[in-house]
Amino acid sequence: MPFSSPRFSLLLNPPPFHYLPATTVVLNLTTISNKRFVPAMFFSSSPPSSSPSPSMTNPKEDFEKQKLLQVQEVLKYHNQTKHSFNKYARGPHGLDWANQPNPFRRYVSAPLLPLLHFSTDNEIPSSSAIDNPLYSSLFLSLPPAKPISKSTISQFFYDSLALSAWKTTGFSTWSLRVNPSSGNLHPTEAYIIAPPIESLSDSPFVAHYAPKEHSLELRAEIPSGFFPKFFPQNSFLVGLSSIFWREAWKYGERAFRYCNHDVGHAIAAVAMAAAGLGWDVKLLDGLGYEDLKNLMGLQIFPEFEIPSTAVRGKMPEIEFEHPDCLLLVCPNGIGEFDVNYKDLSSASSDFSKLKWQGKPNLLSKEHICWDIIYRTAEIVKKPLTLGDRFLINPFQRSGLYSDSYKGFTGRQVVRKRRSAVDMDGVTKMDRNTFYQILSHCLPSGCQPGGKQKTQLSLPFRALPWDAEVHAALFVHRVVGLPQGLYFLVRNESRLDELKKSLSPDFVWAKPEGCPDDLPLYELFTYDCRKLAMQLSCHQDIASDGCFSLGMLARLEPTLLEKNVWMYPRLFWETGVLGQVLYLEAHAVGISATGIGCFFDDPVHQLLGLKGSKFQSLYHFTVGGPVLDKRIMSLPAYPGPDIDS
Repeated sequence: MPFSSPRFSLLLNPPPFHYLPATTVVLNLTTISNKRFVPAMFFSSSPPSSSPSPSMTNPKEDFEKQKLLQVQEVLKYHNQTKHSFNKYARGPHGLDWANQPNPFRRYVSAPLLPLLHFSTDNEIPSSSAIDNPLYSSLFLSLPPAKPISKSTISQFFYDSLALSAWKTTGFSTWSLRVNPSSGNLHPTEAYIIAPPIESLSDSPFVAHYAPKEHSLELRAEIPSGFFPKFFPQNSFLVGLSSIFWREAWKYGERAFRYCNHDVGHAIAAVAMAAAGLGWDVKLLDGLGYEDLKNLMGLQIFPEFEIPSTAVRGKMPEIEFEHPDCLLLVCPNGIGEFDVNYKDLSSASSDFSKLKWQGKPNLLSKEHICWDIIYRTAEIVKKPLTLGDRFLINPFQRSGLYSDSYKGFTGRQVVRKRRSAVDMDGVTKMDRNTFYQILSHCLPSGCQPGGKQKTQLSLPFRALPWDAEVHAALFVHRVVGLPQGLYFLVRNESRLDELKKSLSPDFVWAKPEGCPDDLPLYELFTYDCRKLAMQLSCHQDIASDGCFSLGMLARLEPTLLEKNVWMYPRLFWETGVLGQVLYLEAHAVGISATGIGCFFDDPVHQLLGLKGSKFQSLYHFTVGGPVLDKRIMSLPAYPGPDIDS
């Protein structure tokens, strides 16, 4: 039925967009990027407010009161970094090209261990289903686990975090990676902590992954008893960290959001590459911030003293790496085992005494510090939590509703994935293909008679918490479905809460032909193309695809019920979901793009949301890409000697 509720008339016919006062400068939107964002703004006419952390000096202070104060500080950051119809979140005055951060971290003088390269273009999918499983097959079952070797570790990084291509036009050259990143800025760094691997290291070791060289930089050798004591045979660890400065250079205060989107993309990229080798991935989330810093050797960076306001100057210490998470990679089907987090934390403290090799390179000569990013990062640092039980649930297959895939191998999909810069506004998608894509977005997979909640399917099974991210979908060009707003409920225990929180005008009807076990609902029918474009910072790409969506997270209750460290983790979950949409789009022959710029509260107004119970954290669009013929593609390896 047509949707004509007067309470949404302002959103369906919004007023003309007004920019900030004359003190604000809008940046040019011609920069080619790996994720679609409208550039940020300069300072508003009032100075940035400081966000001091709550006092931690009284050990007897009531825990719940302290947690409430921390939640309020996190929500302060979230609200301060929202975009709206009449202003953007604070960001730089313009792109300071002289200080654009180097996208490649290197540890100068650390021994470099080259990895092997693999074919992508000439693969014949049917020739070796074990060595190169089909992309679609990975969601049904994992292949037999391969042993850890130089070859398999090389393939693992090649298919997850390596360069995927170089692009060049005119005098500009830049690289793309398997894992996508906002603005192609790549704040995420990766480390491997592994037992001895023949032809790489005779001793267990910690190494930094250098994607430009597709090599490991050996940082330290670790005690021989570490892996046998804590982890199953043929296991290793992957650590992820963020350099906030890389994102803040372009996006200012909103950069903390984007860094955590990228962590989620990287988690999913790691999980998908591991799946192709028969390996499972699980977040070791009982560990705390200090444990991760020790295990990855990030104590090498000096402590960063956060200024009381946003400042510009030479601050090399701002280029430190913030440890985000540690992932266990192990053979699939390994069965039950537990991780003693207390002993593991104790062992990690000894890593600070190791002989660490290499000095991190300088990324920029001058910097701008957006203080609220670093204050918020301090608040959401996770401590060691001993009550958490480590559990790897049995693999759960995803639903199969349509044979829409093009017969690509997993490697072909992950390495040829690209972010569309524009959509053609013409390409249509079959209804069953739409349902198939959404089936791979479900956390619990195909569970006849069961409900979506626990994250059991690929790649969501890497995350240890129940799903808390849902999707509000703008359907534009799906044959067999009327245009309108739809909703995918990814945790069905939240269905009643969602219905009470969203507009009472929504119909919550099952779409025609929708599988019974796909929790998708029609909210209202309407041509939402103009609306989707306006809500996504007036970007046509949100209206020119087959569908676009906003990822809605249960925010404030999750922070109160669990803790403030769930704030970045909710963004990780949106990044994992976004990576699935990227891969699904390519696997059916089209493309996708993450949209970090959207008008937060107008999105909530459309949905009828009030307060901070549910918040939109990430937008996406899926459709037919427009290729820029001026841009030439070059192989990832060997790449050019220099990059922009």
